[in-house]
Amino acid sequence: MKIALGLSGGVDSAVCAKLLKEQHDVSAVFLECWNEPGCRTDQDRKDALGIALQLDLPFQVLDFKQAYREQVLQYFLSEYQAGRTPNPDVVCNREIKFGLFYDWAMAQGFDAIATGHYAKIVSIGDKKQLAIPKDAHKDQTYFLSQINQEQLDHVVFPLQDLTKEEVRQKALDFNLPVADKKDSVGICFIGDINVRSFLKERLGENPGDIVDVEGNVIGEHKGLWFYTIGQRHGFTVNQTRLVKNQMGEMVTKHNIPPFYVVAKASDKNQLVVGFGAVARSKTFQLRDFHAVDPSIDMSLITEPHIRIRHGGELLACKLEKLDAASWQVTLAEAIPGISEGQFGTIYQKTEEYYICLGAGIIAV
Repeated sequence: MKIALGLSGGVDSAVCAKLLKEQHDVSAVFLECWNEPGCRTDQDRKDALGIALQLDLPFQVLDFKQAYREQVLQYFLSEYQAGRTPNPDVVCNREIKFGLFYDWAMAQGFDAIATGHYAKIVSIGDKKQLAIPKDAHKDQTYFLSQINQEQLDHVVFPLQDLTKEEVRQKALDFNLPVADKKDSVGICFIGDINVRSFLKERLGENPGDIVDVEGNVIGEHKGLWFYTIGQRHGFTVNQTRLVKNQMGEMVTKHNIPPFYVVAKASDKNQLVVGFGAVARSKTFQLRDFHAVDPSIDMSLITEPHIRIRHGGELLACKLEKLDAASWQVTLAEAIPGISEGQFGTIYQKTEEYYICLGAGIIAV
């Protein structure tokens, strides 16, 4: 099979390259999406080239910087400006890796693309489905929840039956030049940045009132985009305006309990905060839902689960269809940190796997 491998310069895709080369006709492709001072792109490109040279793989660079700015970065900034919490990694996978890169590979005559994601493709009946891989701790199906059925037929995840520890060991066994390289963290292609500083540089500050759940002004924030739902404290509170905590007890400067962000009132530029349990909820909606396999009727699923953030717990839930692209989600128990704008990914529990059915944007 002729495969275009997204070679990032990291350990995971390097091991993929070696595993795939043993059985397939592989070409290595580095996706250049970001290149500003302080980012890791130059070193990653060098590392990717070094891997390709060692394994004797054809190597090329695709320049997607402009597309990344327009389709991922602009989404990231505009969502924060609107008072929501974006997930650029989900959008990056949809628009860049499984959008532009996938389309390029198909146009070039490749049979499939491959990436170093920790995800599994399984066959159920006559269709392929996206499932949580062997290493559930490293599972990245949340980030891949916008993939479609056609793409599943032309995608390979070589790490689907390996743990991270096994991948690291293989990198050493294969004597790969990046065997000891640290894993990348942070925003897709941009890396480990200080998000607050990144937003301040591009969006500036926009001070407004901090209010409690009853609408009383108790402090000032620097800009709604600096805060996420469920976030603890992180803002200045005028303690002289505080009266009672959630138990009805008088609050003084000696016993101010921790505050949590409950909501963002963008129309008033207000940050709404509350104590502990106030910041929890159990019901919300998923809008603009994308189904990996549209033929699956999610209303008939007996054990649906949802994940509201990457690495988050799989939560049992009930689903109620509202319209063609919207679902009402009800959790068994109220939880903190349900952020409007994030993706909620639905899973179907089977005897063998958790199947990723797709994702929608959380609305509360």
